Amino acid sequence: MFDRSQLPLSAALAIFFLAASIVLPGQARAQDGFADHYLALYVTDNDVDKMNSALSIATNVTKFYSERGEILEVEIIAFNAGLHMLRADTSPVAERLESFVDSMPNVSFVACGNTVDTMTRIEGKEPPIFDFSGHVVAGVARLMELDQMGYTIVKP
Repeated sequence: MFDRSQLPLSAALAIFFLAASIVLPGQARAQDGFADHYLALYVTDNDVDKMNSALSIATNVTKFYSERGEILEVEIIAFNAGLHMLRADTSPVAERLESFVDSMPNVSFVACGNTVDTMTRIEGKEPPIFDFSGHVVAGVARLMELDQMGYTIVKP
């Protein structure tokens, strides 16, 4: 049997601080006090049904947690052909997005920079992305970061 009295105080403190710094994935964001739940949705297809599904999921899950008195943070990431969702010139859900942004402050939208770059090369000009949309370098990398922060990742 190990006798803790034989462990030097400095080693015991190091073990204590190491153990205290370990955070399980679901706890990483919960500790910031902003929200109780975190959801990431991603759209990769230029498909109006999938885009509407992402918006409906965000609405329904927000309502579910709101009725329980809990806060939900949602991030919708668009990449590949799904970037059309956030393009001001081609979005099939533009009207819904405009009203959605005003009524759902817990939901943010993010455009993939790699996809924007690819579309720019193909089209010869940068595609217009809605002003309310944020940008990241890589949509998939953003999903990986969100996963590591404890977000639940869902593809509608």
